[in-house]
Amino acid sequence: MAFIHLAARRLPVTRRLVPGIDSLAQQRLFSVSRQVSSQAKASVPNPDPAADSASVAFVNDQIPYMVPTYVRPAPVMVKGQGAYLWDMENRKYLDLTAGIAVNSLGHCDPEVAQIISEQAEVLVHASNLYYNAWTGALSKLLIDVTHKSGAMRDASQVFICNSGTEANEAAIKFARKVGRSHDPSGAKHEIVSFHNSFHGRTMGALSATPNPKYQTPFSPMLPGFKYGKYNDVAQLETLITEKTCGVIVEPIQGEGGINVGTPEFLTALRKRCDEVGAVLIFDEIQCGLSRTGTFWAHAHPSLAPASGEAAHPDILTSAKALGNGVPIGATIVSEKAVARHIKPGDHGTTYGGNPLVCRVAHHIVNRLASPELQRGVEAKGAFLVSGFEALQKKYPNVISEIRGRGLILGVQLSPEFTAKASDLVAAARERGMLIITAGEGCIRFVPPLTITEEQLKTGLRILEQALEAVVTAA
Repeated sequence: MAFIHLAARRLPVTRRLVPGIDSLAQQRLFSVSRQVSSQAKASVPNPDPAADSASVAFVNDQIPYMVPTYVRPAPVMVKGQGAYLWDMENRKYLDLTAGIAVNSLGHCDPEVAQIISEQAEVLVHASNLYYNAWTGALSKLLIDVTHKSGAMRDASQVFICNSGTEANEAAIKFARKVGRSHDPSGAKHEIVSFHNSFHGRTMGALSATPNPKYQTPFSPMLPGFKYGKYNDVAQLETLITEKTCGVIVEPIQGEGGINVGTPEFLTALRKRCDEVGAVLIFDEIQCGLSRTGTFWAHAHPSLAPASGEAAHPDILTSAKALGNGVPIGATIVSEKAVARHIKPGDHGTTYGGNPLVCRVAHHIVNRLASPELQRGVEAKGAFLVSGFEALQKKYPNVISEIRGRGLILGVQLSPEFTAKASDLVAAARERGMLIITAGEGCIRFVPPLTITEEQLKTGLRILEQALEAVVTAA
């Protein structure tokens, strides 16, 4: 294990943007690994580790002790800086996944690292039996920034937890409690969600995620969940009824394929929830926190109707970028529609709201709320879309559609190439860039919001090379 600790040694806080090899032992490891890999796979510039590489040997030593919930390629990531990751064999990757929309300020941000270090020497955890200096401060900041951004006009209070799934579990429980308050018989208990959504993997959040791939192995799901078609207004009168206590929806579906909600659909949801007394939940775990260029996605100008007010939720869930890699989630609620129905003991968390993660998130929220950063997201998103459109013209039979806002973008492959999405991801990785899929045959781009235009140019160049390789092999 000594060599992995050496390889993972953190870059100094002087913002060195090259990985460096921090010891003679690392030099030897990287040298041997490169020789093995280069002999095995010399046809691409950044080949995956070969079967006889140090990476594969390390992975094979670890696999027997890990529950196999993921299928992973061979590279072992040990170091990050900004928009780049390096693996155990010193391969460098431009990361356009940002840890699945988590590392919005980039990897190993020096300011975040400094705050973690400082707070770790003061207080990490004392339990929710007591107040601490940072849970309330983060909650107040989230409410203030939300109001200032023009989003969720009734935002009032925050429940801090540990992940996006937990944030959605809290939202589902809160909606059920509101329904019980309105109708003590328990008849008002149904939760409505939509196809191609993703809300998490615990049983409540999974029950709101109508994907057979995720649900079937663990069925039956929790009772009381109904599913509708995303962006279909006509169905809402029969889908959302007096039995509905809550409706959960992503303003922009992430895992489902970067599908953008229409203003008409979101406002119709708001109207129907008001008619039946249901709580409207916006899941902005992936699309929120300035990823679209506005602090919350539902306040983006493109989601405003031609006339009337934009749809605002009663509950808003967040996670991912909130901690830039430190585990945290947040469930923001309105006082009138939700908070007044929640009493002590209705919900809780052991680690949630601890001073370490809350101090980190407080810093991150301030930075992500920057108008300059948000303008940069809009500009970088437009630059990426322009590049995708150029590739679409070059490969009209491969790329069928480009979707998204800001820096949550999807390149949809045509039906002929849908099955080649994983090949495209692998081809990009072996050329030095990390991308991921979403939905059926959609390539997802959620880079750090701090990525530069030059880095995006590099990414577009690698994407073109990967497309060429996949098309040629087809």
